[in-house]
Amino acid sequence: MGVVGARVLVVGATGAIGGLAAGQLAGRGGAIALAGRDRDRLDERASALGGRPRRVFEAYDLDGCARLAPWAEDVLGGLDALVVAFGVAGFGSVAAVSDASAEHLLTVNALAPMAVVRGSLGVLSPGGVVAVVTGEIVDRPARGMADYAAAKSALAAWLGVAGREVRRDRLTVLDVRMPHLDTGFAARAAVGDAPALGPGADPAEAVREHLVLPVLDALNR
Repeated sequence: MGVVGARVLVVGATGAIGGLAAGQLAGRGGAIALAGRDRDRLDERASALGGRPRRVFEAYDLDGCARLAPWAEDVLGGLDALVVAFGVAGFGSVAAVSDASAEHLLTVNALAPMAVVRGSLGVLSPGGVVAVVTGEIVDRPARGMADYAAAKSALAAWLGVAGREVRRDRLTVLDVRMPHLDTGFAARAAVGDAPALGPGADPAEAVREHLVLPVLDALNR
């Protein structure tokens, strides 16, 4: 199964999941554009992948998020797939998490990804694919993760409706329920401390199985 010639934008390319997805898709022959929030890490990742086009974005700039796909279409000469793999964890009881922290979790984990996807719908090629990482927390919300789970669940619900709406445009929307991975993501939480989560799945294998292969399968239909 290949992706030779497919034009793909990976948003969140400076993170563990996005970086692995970008590398695996590029390794299969995809024309990849990268977007991330850390300029230095983005430059390093783009260089490591052979000088791929790149663009810095800020999740709180929703208009800027919506402009990422049109930018990628321009620099790649079209856009066949969009991978969205960014977010931030947050922990704490419902009484302990402040309203400001809850707003931050909702913006970064739901509103910003929605804006990226919304901006792609007018530029993706027929038969195009949108893949957005939500996570198993949507199916297994736990104590101390109410606000984080609510943000990811809101995104999952939105993606479900969006997927049905864009079928007439021959677009596929994938809600990627990634399992818990050993990437250190939970340790970089925006609020609170992560509970004991146990061992996680191998990141490279999980990205291949849950993200890259489903994208390739959808593109090859």
